[in-house]
Amino acid sequence: DEVQEVVHFPAAAHPPGAALECTYIEIEQVEKTHAVVLSRPAWLWGAEMGANEHGVCIGNEAVWGREEICDDEALLGMDLVRLGLERADTAEKALTIIVDLLEKYGQGGNCMESHMAFTYHNSFLIADRKEAWVLETSGKYWAAEKVEGGVRNISNQLSITTKIDREHPELKEYAKSKGWWDGKKEFDFAATYSYVNTARMTTSRGRYCEGYKLLNKHKGSITSEIMMEILRDKESGINMEGGFMTTGSMVSVLPQQPNLPCIHFFTGTPDPARSVFKPFIFVPGITQLLKTCSPTFGHNDPVKKQPRFQNKPDRRHELYKKHESAAVVMETTEGKGKEMLKEIQELEKQKISEMESILQNGCLDMNEVVNLFSQCVEEELKIY
Repeated sequence: DEVQEVVHFPAAAHPPGAALECTYIEIEQVEKTHAVVLSRPAWLWGAEMGANEHGVCIGNEAVWGREEICDDEALLGMDLVRLGLERADTAEKALTIIVDLLEKYGQGGNCMESHMAFTYHNSFLIADRKEAWVLETSGKYWAAEKVEGGVRNISNQLSITTKIDREHPELKEYAKSKGWWDGKKEFDFAATYSYVNTARMTTSRGRYCEGYKLLNKHKGSITSEIMMEILRDKESGINMEGGFMTTGSMVSVLPQQPNLPCIHFFTGTPDPARSVFKPFIFVPGITQLLKTCSPTFGHNDPVKKQPRFQNKPDRRHELYKKHESAAVVMETTEGKGKEMLKEIQELEKQKISEMESILQNGCLDMNEVVNLFSQCVEEELKIY
């Protein structure tokens, strides 16, 4: 029941010495931040995934390993996603920014809006038009792999093995001091910092393995539609159901030709199998995406007050509310539900083909694109 909102923040300049309030802690602000579009749990400052105006995209996943998770409040992995997007104009710069902030402030704090503490380390998928990186962390230690080609995915486990292109300067020494690595055999990050048998990683029945298989099946011919199909896949566990449910999904197309726009699709609603991937393109003059923006509670927010999470306000945005009642119809009224599902699928298909023609012709009508996402939300609301 965690509400995921889709929000846009324009580029901004900040006075020297300004402070920035993240989810739990305050850090130093930078002089200039880039425009970002984020998909995020409505209760926190950071984001689960998002993109910036320079075509940098970041998504994160929870990971666990041998290193204890710090209980102190620090930066959440989701804060690091947003900070990377706001401060970097390339994927590698975003990686550098994230690891520098990790070193300075650490990661930690409750990742769930609840009395129950739910904490984890983080892994990140970071991409721009030209390159992509996987960054995986264990406390303040980290390893990064540059993706040189083919397909690459992350899920809820460390997945960087022996191909390490950048690392924390004490990564290996620390592992040695803990008795996790003897210093003789080849250093394997996932095997050393977690309990994973990396030889079996791509054959065991986990989400990581299933994602790897689905991507490999389509390798060389992956389109935005195929990505959406993979994200909707329930059998693999990628589209999660049950105690944890997929609350938001995102697909980005990052053309290598600089004259073509990057296109980012977001659902802003749970369970992608019954949601619409709506397109967003960065252009000047985008106004706030009101219908996917959750209410804010300022200093009265239970997340901001100590002790935290004493109660849980209603964070549902307009699209979420309408989608929630539509979801009930889809599940309970067979005829009407099928009809509704068919209409939202047609809306999505239409948007995908409009985006494909933009990418083929390379021509953008600024007046239309400025409200592209909001307009699609309106059309979706009409169906509901």
